[in-house]
Amino acid sequence: MPPAAVPPVGARIRRARLERGTSLRALAREIGVSASLISQIENGKSQPSVSTLYAITTALGISVESIFDAGGGDTELPGPHATPGAASHALAAVAADPHRRIGPLVTPDEREVLELDSGVVWERLGHVPGTDVDFLQVTYRPGGASSSSGGLMRHSGTEYGYLTSGELVLTLGFDEYTLRPGDAVCFESTTPHRYRNDGAVPAIGIWFVSPDVVQ
Repeated sequence: MPPAAVPPVGARIRRARLERGTSLRALAREIGVSASLISQIENGKSQPSVSTLYAITTALGISVESIFDAGGGDTELPGPHATPGAASHALAAVAADPHRRIGPLVTPDEREVLELDSGVVWERLGHVPGTDVDFLQVTYRPGGASSSSGGLMRHSGTEYGYLTSGELVLTLGFDEYTLRPGDAVCFESTTPHRYRNDGAVPAIGIWFVSPDVVQ
């Protein structure tokens, strides 16, 4: 049985961009990529890297969790000339449902899988209603990296990771660490960072990214 399908990433990004009233070029300028790349992502011709996905969701004010949500996946996309109201209605129909639970038990063949650029695969391990926590099994294929350009990424939240197999290199600020099976990391995700797999076998681990909590 194949893993659960995840609605197209690009379709969800386009909905959120239309809801925000942001032009394609303006979004591209805001996150420092080409408008052509954003267009290719929205049209399903290209997948974002981890760093680009976090940059896009941060700029649009949506959570990475909402990219996974399968509720309303059959809703028709607003056309290129849709009115802001139509775009808002479409987004409301497919936005992450805070009441949708994934679990309490999620078997391997029930996981929602998201294929990203640069050899990275995210598998969603569960979701508790009302939370935006990213609870994932992450695979970095040989040569895979969180940023195809080699740049470091920053995003909100606190990051916890535990490597179960393979080796993964973490660049964190000015430091570099090699994670081996059984190693764990934790840090504020606003610290510039990047993961890469220099090995010949996949690096697989469990990652948990919690949102910032306003006190």
